[in-house]
Amino acid sequence: MKLTPLLGAASLVVLATVAAAQDSELLILDYPGFEEPTYHAAYAAAYGMEPTFSFFGDEEEAFQKIRSGFRADVAHICAGSVTKWAESGILQPWDTSLIPAYGDLNKDLTGTTVSAGAADTYFIPTDFGATAIAYNPDQVPAEDVASLQVFKNPKYAGRLTLPDNVDDAYALAYLATGVTNWTAATDAEFEAASQWLRDVHPNLRTYWTDPAELAQLLSSGEVLIGWAWNETYPTMTGEGRPIAYQRNTTEGSSLWLCGYVNLKDGAGPQEKRYAYINAMLDPASAEPLLAAGFGTSNTKGIEGIPAEEVEAAGLGPITVPVLAQLPIPNAQREKQAETFEMIKAGF
Repeated sequence: MKLTPLLGAASLVVLATVAAAQDSELLILDYPGFEEPTYHAAYAAAYGMEPTFSFFGDEEEAFQKIRSGFRADVAHICAGSVTKWAESGILQPWDTSLIPAYGDLNKDLTGTTVSAGAADTYFIPTDFGATAIAYNPDQVPAEDVASLQVFKNPKYAGRLTLPDNVDDAYALAYLATGVTNWTAATDAEFEAASQWLRDVHPNLRTYWTDPAELAQLLSSGEVLIGWAWNETYPTMTGEGRPIAYQRNTTEGSSLWLCGYVNLKDGAGPQEKRYAYINAMLDPASAEPLLAAGFGTSNTKGIEGIPAEEVEAAGLGPITVPVLAQLPIPNAQREKQAETFEMIKAGF
């Protein structure tokens, strides 16, 4: 989960809605907002109470908290953190035979494995969002955003923006240079993607840091085109501001994904950990998640929602390649992060 989308979602739900008693036997380490009971209603139905939640601001904070001895049972993180967490020894694998929906998970979100390159499965994706082109249709013709190369178009110099987020930036750059699976990216493909970002950098107005900032940039006309999370689309549409969301570019678009890991040193029973992950993947959780801007990784859940609602959330079906932001080796991610900081500094 990206921190800012989650905080955006938290504004759509009441953070203190857990009216039922809390189950002291299951502690979930999570972002604020995911204690919303409708996201995991099957758990309370089974045990008559909600899990206990502890919250963090970002995944590095959560990681350091666990390394310092904090004992939780399950944690909610995004794919970019999985390899680091798995290699640190704080996780135990999931037994996928105890997760009935495992075979129904969206293959774009799992690829051939969600195990971060290991034989065991340490990460179960539960929620996702799209990253694609948001633009002002009153001033930008649709044909101009048919390709990701629009970010190099001198016509829009100074009216473009990218997220200040290494994963999303490199997802864009890999797609723009012909890579749709970053887990297999070569050194040459990394260099090509990095050079593409360097070439785009002078065209940018800014790197946006949160969806509220992006919406303001687009609404004011300061920016006409941005690489954006899907939540910006329904937010601005609902406010009557001009926006379109292009996921069908020639090169494709990206999906970010988040899910749960099973913490090794937690005291909670495994039965309840699996009950929680299964509740998050229950098709009944799909609609409340979508209302907050998140897709469910369970294809059976999405099938039960009217297509127009999925489309309105910016998560409708597409016919072009998808780069899913699956776990990558930690060394690769650190190299991307270091290079991205240099590019933003003009190097």
